[in-house]
Amino acid sequence: MRLRIIFILIGAVVVGTVAAAFAAGGDSGRPTRNDIVAAFYPLAYAAEQVGGPGARVTNLTPAGAEPHDLELSPDDVAAVKSAGLILLMGHGFQPQLERAARSAKGTSLSLLDTPGIDRHANDPHVWLDPLRYALIVRSIGRALQAEPAANRMIVRLRALDRAYRSGLAHCVRREIVTSHAAFGYLAQRYGLRQISVEGLSPEAEPLPEELARVIARVRANGATTVFAEPLASPRVARTVSRETDASVAVLDPLEGLTPRAIDRGADYFTVMRANLAALRRGLGCR
Repeated sequence: MRLRIIFILIGAVVVGTVAAAFAAGGDSGRPTRNDIVAAFYPLAYAAEQVGGPGARVTNLTPAGAEPHDLELSPDDVAAVKSAGLILLMGHGFQPQLERAARSAKGTSLSLLDTPGIDRHANDPHVWLDPLRYALIVRSIGRALQAEPAANRMIVRLRALDRAYRSGLAHCVRREIVTSHAAFGYLAQRYGLRQISVEGLSPEAEPLPEELARVIARVRANGATTVFAEPLASPRVARTVSRETDASVAVLDPLEGLTPRAIDRGADYFTVMRANLAALRRGLGCR
């Protein structure tokens, strides 16, 4: 009789353990929701903030690297296929990642398809508009069943939006000259006009006639600053600067943080506020 009771107790413990594992999503067939793979920094940062300490977030784009150039290693592909949630922009921004996500077991979120995002063609840089980024954060919060944490981040994004609105309300100039066309959403939100030397990819080399056209526009608009980026070569921005007597400053598209910025404790909010300060100086705002 005693032996039978022992077997019953052991069976109950095993059944309970297995049930708990399945409830947590820990079976070998389905990855857990908290195993998250993110395409690059803004998506990884949002997942970390919303998911909290329980979230295991892998950023596929290394610090200091351009997400436009992402090439998945075999380990990256394995991480994508075993993730519970895959965060990507979609629409061809990182084709290798999109292909890997199609055969993964977990849920994929193509965040350029977020309702209300009002994307411009395939321009992925929506996170530079705090209110569009807030829609992405809300979508991630729903996927992680962490709406309260998402709402806390959205409150901070709305405060950032208010700082940009007031900080850019009264400026001498409203044209921002950028090395690549990353700031269209930001410009639209705050009534600025972007003059970009290059296209959506920071590595695209402008043709001589395109460069001449930008130089002519900079002169015509009286722009005093050309904005370069931390992760891209400043060579083209310096060329425009030499031809127009404009100074060169840094405007960060936040596609990733440099190792030095990470060591300083920088994050999305500190970089966006530094961008605001750079814009105010470059545009003569008061």
